[in-house]
Amino acid sequence: MKLRRSMLFLPGANAAMLSTAFVYKPDSIMFDLEDAVSLREKDAARLLVFHALQNPAYRDIETVVRINPLNTPFGLDDLEAVVRAGVDVVRLPKTDSAEDVWQLEKEVERIERAGGREVGSTRLMAAIESASGVVNALSIAKASPRLIGIALAGFDYVMDMQTERGDGTELFYARCAVLHAARAAGIDAFDVVYSDVNDEEGFLREVELIKRLGFNGKSLINPRQIELLHNAYAPTEEEVEYAGRVIAAAEAAERDGLGVIALNGKMIDAPIVNHARRTLQRAQASGTRQ
Repeated sequence: MKLRRSMLFLPGANAAMLSTAFVYKPDSIMFDLEDAVSLREKDAARLLVFHALQNPAYRDIETVVRINPLNTPFGLDDLEAVVRAGVDVVRLPKTDSAEDVWQLEKEVERIERAGGREVGSTRLMAAIESASGVVNALSIAKASPRLIGIALAGFDYVMDMQTERGDGTELFYARCAVLHAARAAGIDAFDVVYSDVNDEEGFLREVELIKRLGFNGKSLINPRQIELLHNAYAPTEEEVEYAGRVIAAAEAAERDGLGVIALNGKMIDAPIVNHARRTLQRAQASGTRQ
């Protein structure tokens, strides 16, 4: 179970940020070649990201690149560069259908074969940014075994819905649709960016909401949000203590060859054991909630 609470966006044209962002220790770093890069900087940003992906400092952090859409003049060039550089995950923006994922998968495999990379080693993420994408979320989520997750991108989605960002009501259906699709496909789900980096209270309210809904994590635009997010996702001491007892009971049942796991006279099934493992994983990563 890969921990993906925080996915920090970095503008691909910002050389200073690309060379130092690993110090912030997000779960994943996302180099952005799309919206954060102006048209005149596209080629330079692609080259900067190509070299950043080969920086040894990023070997212990999952690297993600948001490429430009494949139907633009930049998308295929982006894909060629980042796959050959060894990116862990390619994020496809504006994914409206499973066909978009199939096209991406086909191109990635071609580049892997041509560049000598192991076929299948490049993973994918689909960003859903429209009403069509939300309606097709399940088919998108199941489109490829390479997919590690699907992400909801809020700005373009609310524009497509002819509304604007508010208290979260405008995103509720989309969040539920994306989350259910991800769970049905057995992959991760990522929530939208919270753009007001000075509003920590509002950010934490939104994090609490998406955590209770079941999202694995959230896309971030500022390193200041990482610690806040990780602490919000951290379990309490009581949750860690209970998770430890669940795992101990599961291990004892396996050791004794029992088909039934019991704790304090109550049956423990596989989802509870998996939840306990996730709890301990989060505690190991960032301690207990402060």
